[in-house]
Amino acid sequence: MDHYDSQQTNDYMQPEEDWDRDLLLDPAWEKQQRKTFTAWCNSHLRKAGTQIENIEEDFRDGLKLMLLLEVISEIVDGNVKMTLGMIWTIILRFAIQDISVEETSAKEGLLLWCQRKTAPYKNVNIQNFHISWKDGLGFCALIHRHRPELIDYGKLRKDDPLTNLNTAFDVAEKYLDIPKMLDAEDIVGTARPDEKAIMTYVSSFYHAFSGAQKAETAANRICKVLAVNQENERLMEDYEKLASDLLEWIRRTIPWLENRLPENTMHAMQQKLEDFRDYRRLHKPPKVQEKCQLEINFNTLQTKLRLSNRPAFTPSEGRMVSDINNAWGCLEQAEKGYEEWLLNEIRRLERLDHLAEKFRQKASIHEAWTDGKEAMLRHKDYETATLSEIKALLKKHEAFESDLAAHQDRVEQIAAIAQELNELDYYDSPSVNARCQRICDQWDNLGALTQKRREALERTEKLLETIDQLYLEYAKRAAPFNNWMEGAMEDLQDTFIVHTIEEIQGLTTAHEQFKATLPDADKERLAILGIHNEVSKIVQTYHVNMAGTNPYTTITPQEINGKWDHVRQLVPRRDQALMEEHARQQHNERLRKQFAAQANVIGPWIQTKMEEIGRISIEMHGTLEDQLSHLRQYEKSIVNYKPKIDQLEGDHQLIQEALIFDNKHTNYTMEHIRVGWEQLLTTIARTINEVENQILTRDAKGISQEQMNEFRASFNHFDRKKTGMMDTDDFRACLISMGYNMGEAEFARIMSIVDPNRLGVVTFQAFIDFMSRETADTDTADQVMASFKILAGDKNYITVDELRRELPPDQAEYCIARMAPYTGPDAVPGALDYMSFSTALYGESDL
Repeated sequence: MDHYDSQQTNDYMQPEEDWDRDLLLDPAWEKQQRKTFTAWCNSHLRKAGTQIENIEEDFRDGLKLMLLLEVISEIVDGNVKMTLGMIWTIILRFAIQDISVEETSAKEGLLLWCQRKTAPYKNVNIQNFHISWKDGLGFCALIHRHRPELIDYGKLRKDDPLTNLNTAFDVAEKYLDIPKMLDAEDIVGTARPDEKAIMTYVSSFYHAFSGAQKAETAANRICKVLAVNQENERLMEDYEKLASDLLEWIRRTIPWLENRLPENTMHAMQQKLEDFRDYRRLHKPPKVQEKCQLEINFNTLQTKLRLSNRPAFTPSEGRMVSDINNAWGCLEQAEKGYEEWLLNEIRRLERLDHLAEKFRQKASIHEAWTDGKEAMLRHKDYETATLSEIKALLKKHEAFESDLAAHQDRVEQIAAIAQELNELDYYDSPSVNARCQRICDQWDNLGALTQKRREALERTEKLLETIDQLYLEYAKRAAPFNNWMEGAMEDLQDTFIVHTIEEIQGLTTAHEQFKATLPDADKERLAILGIHNEVSKIVQTYHVNMAGTNPYTTITPQEINGKWDHVRQLVPRRDQALMEEHARQQHNERLRKQFAAQANVIGPWIQTKMEEIGRISIEMHGTLEDQLSHLRQYEKSIVNYKPKIDQLEGDHQLIQEALIFDNKHTNYTMEHIRVGWEQLLTTIARTINEVENQILTRDAKGISQEQMNEFRASFNHFDRKKTGMMDTDDFRACLISMGYNMGEAEFARIMSIVDPNRLGVVTFQAFIDFMSRETADTDTADQVMASFKILAGDKNYITVDELRRELPPDQAEYCIARMAPYTGPDAVPGALDYMSFSTALYGESDL
């Protein structure tokens, strides 16, 4: 062998580790080695009358390779070691060199490929290319992994290596066209089988199953894409369910709040008010949290969809965040109306109870007065009376008519109260109406009887002349005074309802004025009693036969004295009642001031916190993590403020229980505080979520903190209205300042990306997405389509069996359920259209 041959042979005899390392590190070296090896082969094959041009193509049929081996044998002059070294170099070059798994060397790549393929099989642990293969299970596992129909792996036993090896060698030779290079007895009988021989034989399996390796890579890509899509669909389903549950709760709650069926008693309405308070304290707060969490989940899902290059999620009709906000607004409107109705109903029932009691008192007084009047008017005592008696009867009748006229106002008041009870829908209106009708009918009858008796007396008036002026004067003065006392007793016993100190002070003033009239009334009483005493004196003096009674009136001095004593007893009772009511109104005023003192602090505090959160969300102080930490501290301080809200709720409950309906000391109502508190909780949660999404976008897109600060500075500069959003003109100016030179069409395209809902504004999150999306490294529909084409064997369609063979079961069934039938000219039964499925994954068509 000449120097040239020796030198070239030595080049190919260098250790395989160095050869692999040089090949990986220096592509120029590989090109030079191929040129040198081709020249060397042609220099020796020239003796056999043949040449090679392409190493891979010319050695594929084996003929020229056999000729070269004969030449090598002659060159090395029978040196077995040199011959085997040359052959191993050729095998390494053409059978093993091109094996690469995850950028490893040929040997390491082949070993890693074997480990991955045999990992699921028990009793197989491939760590090298010698003793790991002695039991034959490794070869059988490789065949079963790619062609499970050729070997029943479950029947193999680790303690029978000869059977395992022969089975693998025979199957490989018969079905895979892999020559039987190894001998089972040699492998079993050798403590450490030859590494190069096993490596050479295993490389034949690698090349035989190289197509399956490409399919596995394609399947992995599809699995990755499908896993992202399945997770997004799960999040969409969770959103839909949470939105449906919240909307269903709102749908069930609004009819309850819109139910305006009134109750008949104050107790029942108070129970409704208590149920409404339970709803406010127990049932609504969890739903407020669910609504806030729903918005957070929606924003997080949209961020994930943007980061994975998926189309934005559009909820089902009627389940948009705006739909939920509208429904929530309707709920709060119904809630406000329901509370107002409850309070108005309580006022109405309170007035009804007052009017009903007043009706009963006046009706009882009137019925007591009319008792016996009809019998008196029907009595024909004038028929046997003397003239003086007739005159007396006539005067008495005149006094009765005066009394009757005086009672006309009371009858009208009774009818007016009954009418008002009917208009206010009093539950016991039928009995009130019946009693009022009886009184009116009786009153009409009294009027008719009175007129009839007057006519009868007037017919006999000419026959009667004697009259007692004193009795007449007594009757005329006693009747009004008696009516005054009855009116005074009625007023002193009249119930009252007030809501302010001013009102009770007005009643107290009126009562004091009444008490100031008592001395004059007492003088009138003494004067009336003096008339009666004078009559008694005259009767006693002149022995007038008057039968001891006043013919003109039934009011006796004893009755006047009794009623006067009763009036005197009622005055201090009225004083006590007014004092108690005055104390109650003072207590109510303290409750108003107590509530106002807290509300006037809490209301501005909530407004201040809202403004501070707004400033944090647009200012640049520290990293996003610092802003998030700052916001969480704000959230903690806000949550710690909750006991003051609860204390204010307690004061508000005391005010409602005291039936206080207005408060001049504050402009804040409990409803204002509740709405502000709920908005504050929602705003801090939403702001935290926005910062979290910015962190997620920054990390996913690889944006540095400096870039994020630059984005925020640009955004804040052009956010001229300081609303946290840029309008269209501000956004255009921002892009121009950053070096974008674009026409109307390009700007419209950018706006369709950052403002897909055409709201005319650009949020900071959309601005960040736009600035980072051009450099995003994401999967595309074309890449997924190309992967499916590999699995389909370069066909335009794919079958169910191919999907189930290449993909995990759950993802294979996912594809089968969603792929449309393929309808191309080359379609076969059961063919599926993977192209439309791939485009649909990225929103380029309907799935």
